[in-house]
Amino acid sequence: QVQLVESGGGLVQAGGSLRLSCAASGRTFSSYAMGWFRQAPGKEREFVAAISWSTGASYYRDSVKGRFTISRDNAKNTAYLQMNSLKPEDTAVYYCGAGPGGTVASRYGGWGQGTQVTVSS
Repeated sequence: QVQLVESGGGLVQAGGSLRLSCAASGRTFSSYAMGWFRQAPGKEREFVAAISWSTGASYYRDSVKGRFTISRDNAKNTAYLQMNSLKPEDTAVYYCGAGPGGTVASRYGGWGQGTQVTVSS
């Protein structure tokens, strides 16, 4: 079982940037795909981005393509989400998960407490 801790959230104006980090401990980090998800109040947790453990291939939800970049450093057991050109609709608690990959939250585990991202207009 891998355990994850998210950090790096905060309050930023529209158009600004944030870099989220996801630190992993436990089982071999590099064996998992890493996914970032977000959850706004009253809404379900939704897929944001994911990156393969082996090839480094990444994929994104349409609304963040060209603005967000997911990356990972297996040597540091850490995944990242660089978020640029932030919009108020990006406001949510962001979570990272480890799993076999895909865009469905139930395929991931090891969720941390999340990190709040608030984008003001």
